[in-house]
Amino acid sequence: MVMWKQVIIVRKDLKLSRGKLAAQVAHASLGSYKASPFESQLEWEAWGSKKIVLKADGLKEIIEIQKSVKRARMPHVLIKDAGKTEVKPGTVTALGIGPCKEEVVDKITGELKML
Repeated sequence: MVMWKQVIIVRKDLKLSRGKLAAQVAHASLGSYKASPFESQLEWEAWGSKKIVLKADGLKEIIEIQKSVKRARMPHVLIKDAGKTEVKPGTVTALGIGPCKEEVVDKITGELKML
């Protein structure tokens, strides 16, 4: 059975407030959903819209993960903040991946810790 999942990765080094963190996760989830093929959206929704939020140590790690995701041709979005509240404009805060097949995304993100 093929399972579908969306993965959101946030930078733990930014020490965002809970509200700001929640907003960045929401941006990443919606953005990567919109970047996904319609068929992937349907499959993901049919299987319960599974998602997980993981953490990256900092910018370097999140960019390395994004490079791997690009090479694997997975739908994704890199979130850069507008800079109106807690961080400078253009600060990368999160990476949204998928929805895509769980076994594929886990090959790249499976070693990351949950937030």
